Amino acid sequence: MKARIPKHREFIIDFPKDVPAEKADEGWDKLMGLMEDYKKSHNGQTVYSPTFIEDLEPAVKELQAQYGFTYTIQNSK
Repeated sequence: MKARIPKHREFIIDFPKDVPAEKADEGWDKLMGLMEDYKKSHNGQTVYSPTFIEDLEPAVKELQAQYGFTYTIQNSK
């Protein structure tokens, strides 16, 4: 049996060590909330959606300003 996994891009999030754990956890929860809201508003689409990065990047940047994490966008195989 063969399965083809589509290539996609994903956010790689990094909270620096100087960000308190409570703040990092709160930021992470909000990031996960963005994904859940995305699924609900896009008929269950996930990170495999071709426009996932473009759709969420503005909101991720807002959270980045609040919570001090860094992110990169990486192509996944």
